[in-house]
Amino acid sequence: MDLILNRADYLQVGVTSQKTMKLLPSSKHRATQKVVIGDQDGVVMCFGVKKGGAVAVFKTLPGQKIARLELGGVLNTPQEKIFIAAGSEIRGFTKRGKQFLSFETNLTESIKAMHISGSDLFLSANYIYNHYCDCKDQHYYLSGDKINDIICLPVERSPLITPILACQDRVLRVLQGSNLRYEVEVPGPPTVLALHNGNGGDSGEDLLFGTSDGRLGLIQITTSNPIHKWEIRNEKQRGGILCVDSFDIVGDGVKDLLVGRDDGTVEVYSFDNASEPFLRFDQTLSESVTSIQGGCIGKDGYDEIVVSTYSGWVTGLTTEPVHKESGPGEELKINQEMQNKISSLRSELEHLQYKVLQEREKYQQSSQSSKAKSAVPSFSVNDKFILNKDDASYSLILEVQTAIDNVLIQSDVPIDLLDVDKNSAVVSFSSCDSESNDNFLLATYRCQANTTRLELKIRSIEGQYGTLQAYVTPRIQPKTCQVCQYQIKPLSLHQRTHSIDHDSKQSCVIGLPQLIYLFYRKGEGVFKSDNISTISILKDVLSKEATKKKINLNISYEINEVSVKHTLKLIHPKLEYQLLLAKKVQLIDALKELQVHEGNTDFLIPEYRCILEEADHLQEEYKKQPAHLERLYGMITDLFIDKFKFKGTNVKTKVPLLLEILDSYDQNALIAFFDAA
Repeated sequence: MDLILNRADYLQVGVTSQKTMKLLPSSKHRATQKVVIGDQDGVVMCFGVKKGGAVAVFKTLPGQKIARLELGGVLNTPQEKIFIAAGSEIRGFTKRGKQFLSFETNLTESIKAMHISGSDLFLSANYIYNHYCDCKDQHYYLSGDKINDIICLPVERSPLITPILACQDRVLRVLQGSNLRYEVEVPGPPTVLALHNGNGGDSGEDLLFGTSDGRLGLIQITTSNPIHKWEIRNEKQRGGILCVDSFDIVGDGVKDLLVGRDDGTVEVYSFDNASEPFLRFDQTLSESVTSIQGGCIGKDGYDEIVVSTYSGWVTGLTTEPVHKESGPGEELKINQEMQNKISSLRSELEHLQYKVLQEREKYQQSSQSSKAKSAVPSFSVNDKFILNKDDASYSLILEVQTAIDNVLIQSDVPIDLLDVDKNSAVVSFSSCDSESNDNFLLATYRCQANTTRLELKIRSIEGQYGTLQAYVTPRIQPKTCQVCQYQIKPLSLHQRTHSIDHDSKQSCVIGLPQLIYLFYRKGEGVFKSDNISTISILKDVLSKEATKKKINLNISYEINEVSVKHTLKLIHPKLEYQLLLAKKVQLIDALKELQVHEGNTDFLIPEYRCILEEADHLQEEYKKQPAHLERLYGMITDLFIDKFKFKGTNVKTKVPLLLEILDSYDQNALIAFFDAA
């Protein structure tokens, strides 16, 4: 059965953070519900929908940025009390807007994540977790990496209170009191946690997680060890997951999985007989989805998916049909309703235009005054710099609350900018002198009108480290710019792992074994890797930093000759494939000329006919991997130089001979050259 949902935009508030919108429960089944949302201006707003328009129930005054919004109440009763986290304070409101709680926590940092269960309050800042019961401090834990989200298994279904922290180092930390019970490694940095079906599933232990690289999974958190149930990989290269909810939008009696991503994609996953999720519906909005809920707000009896976006839009994807069958009387009523709505929108637009003129005049007067301070307009940038381990690239995502005019990218280290299908901006490159001013890249992306989100793909070179800067200029007057900086690390294409499979040689860099075994204690560190180049990079960086800080550092090393041959064998399949792909692409134009000349392809051997049939696919693949072959050549060249550098021999004069061998590639000849040199 196809799921057809129609879009309805309800209203816009200020810029929103992740998980700051909820639907209040209704007293009747499938009756309309109220929406409550908090924004970064510190405003909490509750509204309902009547005749397609938003009607406010209450709205608070501005204050500190709202980082989280949750619903709570007595266990096993409707959860209709509203709790917000702003700065280090928790405030509570009734569904009518009356404030009943103001609790200043003892956290020195701003609250980033919150979960409420009855009288238990679970909070986290960047690295600190606190558990309160009736506003009294109970437990505390210091995490080894940044905490992105927090949740607790249902206390009414479990004898123990089991909080779970989603941490940036790709680990879910399961706590008991102030102690770590165990860790669960997940495939990417987890950004959001949710209870399966809203209650932990049949066992009360089923936990959903979403990651920054777009993966979704289900884990059962038992008292002793985790049970991985399923995982959905991000094969379509969509955005990271920011929010998840469970709701039966299909109407088959089984709750579906609602997912919101940072590229604006809204997805609905249903479950088959084997309890495996499959994608039933997806739709893309123009900006990241910060919150998602299933319910009914537009009209009684019509379920919908309600989402909030980064710039503050509250949008519904409703099951209510756009065109309804109706008689003459009903049609007249609909036309009258439409006329009233148009009239209301016109008057609202006129009011906004008048308000804009007033504010513009006020701004002109204040900026021209001799006592005027700098009146540069401020704007927020929602940015992410994420490693994609599947294709060894970084995604740089920039999102602004208003339309982006242009983005200037500057780097003091060599990087490649890769094509992104979703990117409609026009890019232009400026020449730069890397020797005199450390500029290796200057590129300007000019965005089309109404572009609020820009995604770039970048590939760095391991061993070359420095700073990447993005100068973001939105379409506002007067012109203003904000600079965002990102560090490119020496081992930029490595990612942390917490368990190593010694039989599996995995890699995030096109087939190269990027595993480092690290052991350290006071005054000593031991690094091991299958790849000599990795150790060489570490040695150079540590020596440079030690010299800069005037630290005496003694470095000793042991080289295993077998590792070089092992690395070359791991590179072989990728190199062979890329060489073959390049040769096929070079043949396409000549084969097409022959086809035109002869009128058909019957005279060609099957291999050439296959190349012509797959020409578009081959060219597209070749286009998506610019300089892929050159990078593989570079890795082999670095491996060759590093092998002999540890022996105290400079073999850079032999590099041209190595490149000749690579051009007429044969694996055995390459290994023999490494051995003979």
